[in-house]
Amino acid sequence: MDELPIGRRVAYWRGRRKMSQQVFADRLGKSKSWVDKVERGVRRLDKFSVVYEIADVLQVDVQLLLGKDVERRPETQNCIDQVEVEEIRAALERYDQMSAFFQAVPNSPPLSEMRKAVSHAWLTYQHAKYGVLARTLPKLLRDAQAADSAHATTAEAKDAAHLLGQVYQIASSALRKVGEHELSWLAADRSIAVSQRAGDQLLAGLASYRVGSALLALGRVRPALEVNVNIANRLAPSREQTQADRLSVYGMLLLNGAMAAARIGDSATVRDLLCGAEQASLELGGDFNYYWTSFGPTNVQLHRCATAVELGDGRTAVDTHERVLDPVGFNAMLPERRAHHFLDIARGYTQIGNIEKASEMLLEGDRLAPSEIRCRPLAHEVLSDVLRRTRGTPPAPIAELAEQMGVGV
Repeated sequence: MDELPIGRRVAYWRGRRKMSQQVFADRLGKSKSWVDKVERGVRRLDKFSVVYEIADVLQVDVQLLLGKDVERRPETQNCIDQVEVEEIRAALERYDQMSAFFQAVPNSPPLSEMRKAVSHAWLTYQHAKYGVLARTLPKLLRDAQAADSAHATTAEAKDAAHLLGQVYQIASSALRKVGEHELSWLAADRSIAVSQRAGDQLLAGLASYRVGSALLALGRVRPALEVNVNIANRLAPSREQTQADRLSVYGMLLLNGAMAAARIGDSATVRDLLCGAEQASLELGGDFNYYWTSFGPTNVQLHRCATAVELGDGRTAVDTHERVLDPVGFNAMLPERRAHHFLDIARGYTQIGNIEKASEMLLEGDRLAPSEIRCRPLAHEVLSDVLRRTRGTPPAPIAELAEQMGVGV
């Protein structure tokens, strides 16, 4: 996009931010005609003050509007910045499978190396190191796509497809964390088709889970509920099928469905789905990470808290956190899950007006996994709410966190 005129770049980012020309003009204090002329190149942007104002409204680095490389500041190293999002987008826009239909892929990494790289990417995600993951994802996507194409007609076709399906899911999860919901949906949707080619029902089930998560983030709540429940019903364990990995994927689909049901205020469905997930966790017999799910009794309790928050019942969320949650099981969870929970409970405390405890939860999550707090738009919203409702000067630690996150005190 560097070769585009600045007006075209403005139009591109305005579109990405889902702003009409009128809304964009209103936020700038300009006319719609002025915006239209800028985007068509009829009117020049020759004042840096105006360019900086546009960058602020569009929430992009001014260097991106000027077509220059963005200087990555140290405090953003652990987050996914706009340049990295565009690199991931470019990797998702590749269609190597079609090219391979006409001509053999010249180079692809050995599947043994791909397996190691994919496992490392999963661990990087589950340890909430989103900046590290973002810098490896574009190449990992390209390599996985190349390997899938190269092995399309070999005995290793299903193995290669399985790896690509996993990479799409990792990308979907990471993009959703930082608010790139449309891209997250695209990556998850890609994973469904690839997982079917891999011949793995559980991987396809997890791909459906990612689709449901992306739909929920996009506000498509009922489709999110339906996809999770429908696929969970198809994977429901029977007496002949009680494998631990199947129970894990099934349970996570139910938990995700419960989150969707909570978003629309359907407490009865939330209760039913949580009960089903709890039964699966008891049959599983503990907390495990089959298929990278982190599923078990502890994760069910975390979702009891999260669904209560979504239902607006902060008191139940806080009580579950303080009285029911097993501290041993919780401390054994991976950092992403624990920090995510601290963010949920911070929301619960704000709902009951305990701003001091909400601040503590945000700080606890930040100490455990900074990227989960500093990189997520939801965490910025919660911190803004905490600051707005804090009487007097905020405590030094929360004020420092706000400064580091760029949230106004």
